[in-house]
Order: sequence, then structure tokens, then C-alpha cells
Amino acid sequence: MTLCYLNGEFLPLAEARVSPMDRGFLFGDGVYEVIPVYSRRPFRLDEHLGRLQNSLNDIRLTNPLGHDEWHTLIERLVSAAEWASCSVLLQVTRGPIAVRNHAFPAAVTPTIFCLVEPLLTPPDAMREKGIAAISTADTRWLRCNVKATSLLANCLLRQMAMDAGCAETILFRDGILSEGAASNIFVVKNGVMLAPQKNHLMLTGITYDVVLELAAAHGLPTQVRDITDAEVRAADELWMTSSTKEVLPIVELDGKKVGAGGTASDGSPRNMGAAGLPGPVFKQMYGWYQDFKRTVMHGN
Repeated sequence: MTLCYLNGEFLPLAEARVSPMDRGFLFGDGVYEVIPVYSRRPFRLDEHLGRLQNSLNDIRLTNPLGHDEWHTLIERLVSAAEWASCSVLLQVTRGPIAVRNHAFPAAVTPTIFCLVEPLLTPPDAMREKGIAAISTADTRWLRCNVKATSLLANCLLRQMAMDAGCAETILFRDGILSEGAASNIFVVKNGVMLAPQKNHLMLTGITYDVVLELAAAHGLPTQVRDITDAEVRAADELWMTSSTKEVLPIVELDGKKVGAGGTASDGSPRNMGAAGLPGPVFKQMYGWYQDFKRTVMHGN
């Protein structure tokens, strides 16, 4: 039996009911977070709650729970879960209204919904072989830094990848890399890791921050800046990151192998992995990430 939390009650998911007049249902007027849990330890919980608070601030909705209340709620859900490794969905909408109206209601009763599901991380074969991606123009709104429940544009973009037999769609706005449909994207060129800079055109992932921290801790050269379409296509390595996917290598983009051909900036042959296969810098980062999980999350 899957347990959830809805507006103060813990109950089976099959019994949960939300009003059809809820603004989250009518307008996508809400925000959410998805928190991975390893061995019943929520991963970077405070950072996820901080991002939830930022999203609530951006949509002008008062947080219905205090920081400690969120901690207590999540701890109860995780302890009751049938899976030691799981993911926790937190979703807050502006709540139900009497008459459908785009304008905010004078009185607000937010809807709080939390759900625990099994954590579906990528299988080893996917990480070892890498994934394929396609690219397209980023035509979404200009507030992608808000983790809003209104994800139709992202769903359509992700479905483009599925229809093409790929795992992700990489997005460019005016020739500059923004992110994936449901991930952040990293580029490696000549041993330097490139990351898009944080702004309103991308949702900064919790895993994005971890990857940057690990790179700094281990001395991996890094640049956080605008990354052009041409740089992505000339990359030695491409990665996608997210809370549930962790770090995954992209080995094919728009039907072309990542890392095919080319030389280092000094004209010498690149000392990189084979084109179309996960690269050596990815393997380093993946190892660092797993070590981080073991030490921080498992206490080993």
C-alpha cells in the first residue's frame, strides 16, 4: 500500500482526493520538489527545501509549513516507506477556489501533497553504455528557475526524445545551452568541465551544485559560463544530471557520436576516451559522486 500525505492526513494513495477547483489542477498554479532518499536518508534535504522556498517566493505563495515541520513530515513518510531507497515528492498549490479566475484569490488555503515512490536510478548498463539525446530550440517561458508544476512544455520536449528513441532533449536558447527537458547538462572539453551559468532560463539542480562542489574538491578545472551550440557539438564528453538520474553520460547527440574526431587546443591529439562511449572525466565524476553518497548518506 502506497502511503501519501494530503492536507494534514496520512492516507493510502488510492483514497487521496483533490478538488477539481484546485488551482494546481486548473492552472498548474503550484510548485514541487523531488528528493532522492538513500538508506532512509534524504539527500540534501535542506537544499531541496531551500529551493522549494525560493519557488514559493517566486509565485508569491506563503510556505504553509515551517522548516522543522517539513523535516518532521518527510522523516515520517520515509520511515513508513516500504523502500529504504525511495523518492519523496513535495507539491504545494495555491489550493481550491470557488469560481475559476486567473487572479489570485483573496483568501488562500494551499494544498499540500507528498508522495513516496521507489527510487528508480538508471541501470548499470545505461551508465556503462551511455545514452542518446536530441536537441531543439528552448521555447519555454522565461522563468525556468521556478520549479513549477505546469510542466507541459517540458513533457512535450521530453516526449520528442522518447519518439526519437532517445533519453533526453537538450535545449538551446538563441544558440546558448540552457538545460535538458528534465536535467542539467555539462560539457567536457580538453579536460575542462563547462557548466551553464545559473539564471532564470534554467532550473538549477541540486545535483548540478553537487557536481560543481565535487569538481572543486578534486581539482577538476571548471568554467561556469554561457556555452554555445557549437561547443556542445564539439564536446569531448556530455553529461546529464538530475536528482534521480544522478550523473549520466550522453554519447550520441542528434545521431552523431559525442567526442568524434578533433584535437586539443594546442593541436595535439586529444587524450580522451573513444567517441560514442562514456569518457574518462565522466568516470571520475561518477566515482566521486558515489563516494560522496556513501560517506554523506550512508555514514560509511
